[in-house]
Amino acid sequence: MTYSVKEIYYTLQGEGARTGRPAVFVRFAGCNLWSGREVHRAEAVCRFCDTEFVGTDGPGGGKFESAEDLAAAVQRTWPHKGFSASPYVVCTGGEPLLQLDRPAIDALHNAGFEIGVESNGTLAAPDGIDWLCISPKGRAPVMQTSGDELKLVYPQIEPEARPETFEQMQFEHFYLQPLDSADLAANTRRAVDYCLTHPKWKLSLQTHKILGID
Repeated sequence: MTYSVKEIYYTLQGEGARTGRPAVFVRFAGCNLWSGREVHRAEAVCRFCDTEFVGTDGPGGGKFESAEDLAAAVQRTWPHKGFSASPYVVCTGGEPLLQLDRPAIDALHNAGFEIGVESNGTLAAPDGIDWLCISPKGRAPVMQTSGDELKLVYPQIEPEARPETFEQMQFEHFYLQPLDSADLAANTRRAVDYCLTHPKWKLSLQTHKILGID
């Protein structure tokens, strides 16, 4: 399988339960909820996406002809050769599960990496992922109903994306993340108030934006 990747880069995890952890991010190209092109945003299932995932022209991006080639690129991006702590890779997108398969998971493990995945939850995850976070979007049906972390952008206008829709799913952590829009301050206040009155949920902030890092 050829893997199409927008970019590969080293940074800190900015959101959710693993905020602050150093990681190599692999941003796979393509998504099943939006084309990634502004001309199509109005009719997209997810209309608030804030990432660039079209093409393979970002830093470290490209087309990788094998799982081993992809893992080698990730390994080159991790700067701590011989570092004792487990290297960490976050597979994101777009929608990473359109491409991330068991050969890629095995190759990344063989390269020494712990694997995190950030998915919209519309596709079943393959076995072998070490940390699975899903972030439901709009009216899209959630097929992956278990994992480590459910992180919901809040508020969303679709009734299918209300927090109570997901509370019986099998996740260890439940996060609300304020929708980054012109109403960010109001959205943050609403998320805070919801967490205070529904303590199953915790607040997630996009700390990478606050700190001005990638």
